[in-house]
Amino acid sequence: MELTNMFESHLDTFRKLHSQSSPLMLVNVWDAASAAVVQASGAKALATSSASLAWSLGYADGGELPVDALLLAVANIMRVSQLPVTVDIEDGYSDKPADVASLVTELVRLGVVGINIEDGDKTPELLVAKITAIRASASCGQVFINARTDVFLRGLADNQEALTMTEARLTRYQAAGANCGFIPGLDSDKAATRLANNLDLPLNFMLAGDHLAVSKRADTLLKFGVTRFSVGPGSFLDAYSTLKRTSKVSEVSCKNTEQCELLNYNEMNTLVMCAR
Repeated sequence: MELTNMFESHLDTFRKLHSQSSPLMLVNVWDAASAAVVQASGAKALATSSASLAWSLGYADGGELPVDALLLAVANIMRVSQLPVTVDIEDGYSDKPADVASLVTELVRLGVVGINIEDGDKTPELLVAKITAIRASASCGQVFINARTDVFLRGLADNQEALTMTEARLTRYQAAGANCGFIPGLDSDKAATRLANNLDLPLNFMLAGDHLAVSKRADTLLKFGVTRFSVGPGSFLDAYSTLKRTSKVSEVSCKNTEQCELLNYNEMNTLVMCAR
C-alpha cells in the first residue's frame, strides 16, 4: 500500500480506537524489538514512551534526546510495524512552534499517525501555540494530537484547584486542535467522571501495575468516561528489572534483598545520567 494511503488508513483506524466500547490499551514500546513483541501480542496500535526510548539510547528523560536520534529510533520501529504508531515527543524538543511542527512533519513522513505533546513546566499558551502550528501545517496537520497536561504529575496545584486547572488547560488545547487529553498522575473515578462530562474529547490515563491490575482498572475507568490507557515507562522498567535480576552475580536468594527490587524511574534516569 502506498505510504499516503497507509497513513490515511492507519490514522482513521487510530481515531476510531478512541471511541469504541472497549478501552484502547497501549503497552508502550521503545525500539523495534519491543514494538515487534507488543504487535505480536495482539496490540491494536503502538505507542512509544519518551522516557523509555531515551533510556534505550543512553539519554535521560526530560528533553535530553537529540531529535536525530529520535527519528532514527522511530524509523526502526516503523520498519517492523504493521499497526498505527503514535510517538511521544515530550514538549516537542523546542520552545519554537515552527520547529515542533517541522519535527512532526518528519515523523509523519515516516508514517507516524499520532503524537503526544506536553506542557510540562511551561505555560499553557506555549503548548497552544505548538498545537496551532502543527494544525496549520500542510505536511502534518492531520496528525492525531494527544495533548498532555502535567498539572497532577508535577503537583502544580492541589485537589479541586488541580482538577479545575486541568480542565481549563485541556479545553484550550482542544480548541487549538488536540484530539485527546492525557493526564498522567491522575487515577480517580470522581475526577474521570467530571472531566469526561465537561470535556468533549477522549481522555488518556496512565496506569501502573501488572497486566491483570491494569486491565481491570481500565475496564473500571472506561465506565467513567476514560477511553485510552497507557503504561508509560512501566513496560521498559519491568523488562529491565528482569535484566537487573538475571545479571546480578550473587549466591544470595533474591528474596528480601535490595538487588532484586524493581527498577524505578528515578533509578533508571540516574543510571543513564551517570554514564555520560
